[in-house]
Amino acid sequence: MECYKITKNFPDSEKFAMCQQIRRAALSVHLNIAEGCSRKSKPDRTRFYEIARGSVIEIDAAIGIAYKLSYVKLEQLEHLGDNIIKTFKLLSGMIGG
Repeated sequence: MECYKITKNFPDSEKFAMCQQIRRAALSVHLNIAEGCSRKSKPDRTRFYEIARGSVIEIDAAIGIAYKLSYVKLEQLEHLGDNIIKTFKLLSGMIGG
């Protein structure tokens, strides 16, 4: 939800570029965790969790660019940054590495 809140105030020129990419990556995290949970074999589950973790990294990279472009202020990113770290660690634990 943080990604949606933050990207809401991006410039109009980014509404169909960076904004949508960040939102797709955020949705991908949730959907891949859900799909991974439905899989019976560990390798199948792990594959979806790895995709979710990759989407977390994608969000982090895109938000970093948005910050450098002054689309968002550092204080606006504190909660999202905490969530990125927490989610990455949780997924790493679920993957087993």
